[in-house]
Amino acid sequence: MNIDRRQLSPAEQLLWGYGVTDPSHIDLVAIANDKGAEVKFRPLGGCEARLVARGDSAIISVSSTSSQGRQRFSLAHELAHWICDRDRGVFLCAKEDIGPQNSEAKSVEGHANNYASQLILPTYLVDPWLKGRRANLDVANQLSKEFSCSLTAAAIKLVKQYSAPACLACHSNRGLVWHQRSLSFPSDFYVVGQVHHDTAAFEMLFGVGGGITRPKAEPANRWISGPQTYRLEVIAQTVKLPDSTVLTMISLNR
Repeated sequence: MNIDRRQLSPAEQLLWGYGVTDPSHIDLVAIANDKGAEVKFRPLGGCEARLVARGDSAIISVSSTSSQGRQRFSLAHELAHWICDRDRGVFLCAKEDIGPQNSEAKSVEGHANNYASQLILPTYLVDPWLKGRRANLDVANQLSKEFSCSLTAAAIKLVKQYSAPACLACHSNRGLVWHQRSLSFPSDFYVVGQVHHDTAAFEMLFGVGGGITRPKAEPANRWISGPQTYRLEVIAQTVKLPDSTVLTMISLNR
């Protein structure tokens, strides 16, 4: 594998230094141990993960009741704190602090999320894997299995790396929770605040439906607002997440 190390993020440089050339090589527990942090999986009250550091050693505790994907991201998040912020001593990270959707926040937690995303889904491995694939939740699901991460983390990475206009939107029954755009998604288009009543996402939020839909062509203004969106069409695909929100991949159909 021919890699220009100057183009790698700090997290990717760490992985490359350990000889990671395949997703199966990413052993976060082993990396934590090598960095002087012991990892424990146990019940935690009120937080997803905790880092307690003293000198050159630390204990990272991860909630044993969380899903495997959540545990893996939580461990990567605390490992980021240990590597980048160890002088702060103790971190108690709640669910809202830990998540790839918060990776762009201008904060210590946002930086840790971005670092964690690159530990789990390093761009130098993801980009070759995504080559020739489309932006939909089926591909995101395949990516999540290949890299042992959550569907949400995989979908966000897919959209961030996708060259064509696409976005990801997470809605609750109260409205839009968060969204992520590809770089080529028009800056004057905005994801709608409430799911449209003619979409599968609406049925999943307010009915008993679940699972994942098939990609479907729909009027763009069901999902986005902006200049001339009433003339456009999108391909939308939705999945219901464990927290009862719905996640929708939206691609401009041009």
